[in-house]
Amino acid sequence: MSLPPDHPVCDGRTRDADLLLAARGERVTRHPIWFMRQAGRSLPEYRKVREGIDMLDSCLRPELASEITLQPVRRHGVDAAVFFSDIVVPLRLAGVDVDIAPGVGPVMGAPVRTAADVAALPELEPDALTPITEAVALTVAELGSTPLIGFAGAPFTLASYLVEGRPSRDHLVTKALMHGDPDTWNALLAWTARISTAFLRAQAMAGASVLQLFDSWAGTLSLPDYERFVAPHSTAVLAGIEDLGLPRIHFGTKTSDLLLAMRDCGADVVGVDDRTPLATAINRLHASVPVQGNIDPALLFTPWETLREHVQGVLDAGRLAPGHIVNLGHGVPPATNPDVLTRVVEYVHADPVR
Repeated sequence: MSLPPDHPVCDGRTRDADLLLAARGERVTRHPIWFMRQAGRSLPEYRKVREGIDMLDSCLRPELASEITLQPVRRHGVDAAVFFSDIVVPLRLAGVDVDIAPGVGPVMGAPVRTAADVAALPELEPDALTPITEAVALTVAELGSTPLIGFAGAPFTLASYLVEGRPSRDHLVTKALMHGDPDTWNALLAWTARISTAFLRAQAMAGASVLQLFDSWAGTLSLPDYERFVAPHSTAVLAGIEDLGLPRIHFGTKTSDLLLAMRDCGADVVGVDDRTPLATAINRLHASVPVQGNIDPALLFTPWETLREHVQGVLDAGRLAPGHIVNLGHGVPPATNPDVLTRVVEYVHADPVR
């Protein structure tokens, strides 16, 4: 399926945006920068419009989701908007009983742990994605030449929430199912791969110019487990959007040992978290693909000179890769001073492209 002719990449609005140039390994006019979780969290204007509205409802109101997506572009001058959503939104749209509990995270009405549980999972119907496509279209109409990044949770991360029933740091139940009943495990991840693919494609067809697959919990796995039980399903998602011709970013946290395997799933850009020095990550990737990252979010709370030196180090390391999209090594902490983010953007944009 081809993108529609009025898509921002097809009609030229975002085709040569610095972020897309960097993702293709081409020369940029200035270093592109955006922040994961920039849509909301630290912004007072976000807290104002979200007042009294729960997270998933906020994601599914097109006008509100669009407004929140646009806020950090207006305030910080970043080089991309990232669609305001949550990785469990496609689960909700498919009909899974899921909510986001304040201070806890995604909580399932009932865990999914047996073959019968997996067989009972509903498929994500195209009509259910209407709130997403409407929000994306509203946002793209306002962004002009600034690209919109669409994103989805990777199959493993979605599956881990379904199996555990809520966030987990050790993923004991998930790993037990993975090893103890691989047939059920693979059926579950095939399902999560299908809904992630559909979610990404819907955002792309509505106007997103870049797509990111986000694997929050992949770093809990060994490389052999990742390659055997997870990589085939992430590969299926990235292959399922390849025909669209948009840059595909693959990002996970605590994934230093997995970077090559994540690249080999079909990534055009590999995201690097803040636990791995960017130069080390580029070396592990054999400088074979553009990278994204990896300012340490904790340093947003340090004196400017400390933060400035760190950002400069990230910029200098990024020159070792074919392309570099500047970002944090994870999301914006809620307590971040927005003025610090704006200052980082200005500093990155002022650094000469060499």
